[in-house]
Amino acid sequence: MNKKELEFILQKGEGLKVEFKESLKNIDKEIVAFANSEGGKIFLGVSDNNKVKGVKVDNKLKSQVQDIANNCDPAVNMDIKEFENILIIDVDEGSNKPHRCKEGFFIRIGPNSQKMDRGQILDIAIGEGKIRFDEKINKDFDFNKDFDKDKLDDFLKKADITKTIRTEDVLSNLGLTKRIKEKIMFNNTGVLFFARSPCDVIRQAYVTCIRFSGTERVDIIDKVDLKGDVISNIEDAIKFVRRNTRISYEIKDIKRKEIPEYPIEAIREAIINAILHRDYFEKGANVFINIFDDKLEVYNPGGLPKGLGKSDFGKKGIRRNPLIADLLHRVGYVEKAGTGIQRMQKAMQKRGLPKPKIDITGFFTITFFHKVGENITDNQSLILKTPQKTPQKTPQKTPQKLTGLESNILKVLILDQGLTRREIAAKLKLSEETIKEYLDKLKKKGKLRRVGGRKTGYWEILK
Repeated sequence: MNKKELEFILQKGEGLKVEFKESLKNIDKEIVAFANSEGGKIFLGVSDNNKVKGVKVDNKLKSQVQDIANNCDPAVNMDIKEFENILIIDVDEGSNKPHRCKEGFFIRIGPNSQKMDRGQILDIAIGEGKIRFDEKINKDFDFNKDFDKDKLDDFLKKADITKTIRTEDVLSNLGLTKRIKEKIMFNNTGVLFFARSPCDVIRQAYVTCIRFSGTERVDIIDKVDLKGDVISNIEDAIKFVRRNTRISYEIKDIKRKEIPEYPIEAIREAIINAILHRDYFEKGANVFINIFDDKLEVYNPGGLPKGLGKSDFGKKGIRRNPLIADLLHRVGYVEKAGTGIQRMQKAMQKRGLPKPKIDITGFFTITFFHKVGENITDNQSLILKTPQKTPQKTPQKTPQKLTGLESNILKVLILDQGLTRREIAAKLKLSEETIKEYLDKLKKKGKLRRVGGRKTGYWEILK
């Protein structure tokens, strides 16, 4: 430990493997929580707001800490170090779990130590010796060939962490590497976040997104397999959903309000949940996002994580892959508590949509249903809605149905009405001849018209 490394840890703050304590009060809870999880370090003499308060480091204090660890049942193995006026208690992951202190059994959930219930205690006892996928060392990863330093730099920027120490030390402090026989070895979490091509190393770590025509798994309109890192897959999956779901616009006082078919914050939570909680040991399945005319479903292999019963679902937060969760928490993708399901439900309720349906049978599936209404009509991709100036009723024409491709062309043009046919074709990855054909169809349906010449003109989207 040196001053720069300490400054980095203080800036990074508490996490899955780091706890700050000003005194010995309740330190036994933190010791058994780390022992029942993946191990970690307690910095005695540092406040919760990351400020060094200091303690008097002497043999008496060290003896007290050692006695506390020895009095746990079973005893916890640890190492005590000191740096200036801070005592660093390095707790090993228990080899004889579960451990308890006088207050009971505790486990580490993100940056907090949480008391375990009977089910969790039994599951840890039954599953003793099982290796978690996210912390398992990946022997197929070559640090010199496969590591992407730019991804790490981008992650640190998003996490608001200034890099003041060596890259190898940053990775080690994040819990992603171990040095084995003078060789830096990545665990699977490090691979999923910072490999140049994660799926070259962990083949099942991709996300499949499909847009079907109609309400059955028959005709595919759009399909993509996302094979990037964890954060890229989340963001690209959300882009796919935006591209393949219907949108309406409400225009009031010249301002245009975008109304997505589904609340994006709810879909985002579901995608993060699927990538975070999937069973990566299952090599024959991956995360799927399926979009139909009447619903959107997100599912991942693996039911509820160990220790979480159906009655606890949505109330307690237990993570199948806590190290992945820790990194996502640092960049603001995951909350400290397990409140994702509640946030999804509230987002749907706020829009007046049904609660998402959840199915837990081998796969974990969340299905969102949209309500057919005046803003977004079944099989209709776009409505531009303006408020009526008078209460007089006027006859309404039945809007002509749009195909998925026609809808996507309109969405592209809403963002930039000055695009040429060639530019539209490039954005949608189609031929210019196909785009010309469908632009003509949109003109005939009264949805679009060309204003001005070929070089200086633009597309006007009609109501």
